[in-house]
Amino acid sequence: MTTTESGWALPISEGELAGLTRELHEAHQETLPAMRAGAVDLAAEIRARGAGGPRDPGRRRFLLGAGGVAAAMTLAACSSSGSSGSSGSGGSSGSTGSGSGAPAPVPGSPSGSASGQYTGDLKVVALATALENQAVGAYRAALDAAKAGRLGTVPPAVASFITTAMGQHADHAKVWNSVLTGAGKPAITDVPLSNQPATLQALGAATDVATVARLALSLEDQAAQTYLFAAYSVTGPGGIATAASIAPVEAMHAAILNYVLGQYPVPDDFLPVDKAANPDLLTV
Repeated sequence: MTTTESGWALPISEGELAGLTRELHEAHQETLPAMRAGAVDLAAEIRARGAGGPRDPGRRRFLLGAGGVAAAMTLAACSSSGSSGSSGSGGSSGSTGSGSGAPAPVPGSPSGSASGQYTGDLKVVALATALENQAVGAYRAALDAAKAGRLGTVPPAVASFITTAMGQHADHAKVWNSVLTGAGKPAITDVPLSNQPATLQALGAATDVATVARLALSLEDQAAQTYLFAAYSVTGPGGIATAASIAPVEAMHAAILNYVLGQYPVPDDFLPVDKAANPDLLTV
């Protein structure tokens, strides 16, 4: 256990955290081929749809049954049944899907009316990209604060996890942006979310590792549950496959942060979506 001058102690050893980070890296590397292939498929589906091409609801139903449920079970295995209880992430207040095997609809779903240049599945893709950029920015801000000494002593294993998670979120953002540009839409390189000012304010006020970890956990929970929602909501099989390949990695981020906070991640039977981001958070 590593204790800092602020009184915060890393609840697990640095060796254990380093091992979890290595497993996270390996899992991410394994998902990259499926993630990229799903993104290529999704961009092609959207272009075909725009050109009046056919849709394949049969394949979508298959992926919902196989990929969507598998993602839900994998995410549940990585999640904590009562871990964060955090707020400030701007997640929706949609009802939980716990115990039902499928998430309940979230207000502002892509099937509803949408404003701006991203509509339908592309609105979900834009939301996912913005969430990934938000996470990248949050972890970068944490590293900057650590280097400036504003968080006290940060154990090297914690800094290594932050760097690893930040890189993985950047990879996810690149994948989603490839869908947007492949569909003829602008890439999203900033954080067009209405909750971003509050997120930045909370990060700026953090003075220790535990506070940053709680904030990061709220973002990771939001991302993982948003991807589960997306797997049940988008109409393109490529979108379902991409969301299902990314979601477990986000859930692993959350599980490791629970360990950092001394909260053993107890699996849920099914992951809820009460913290999933509402697409109406988008400001573009």
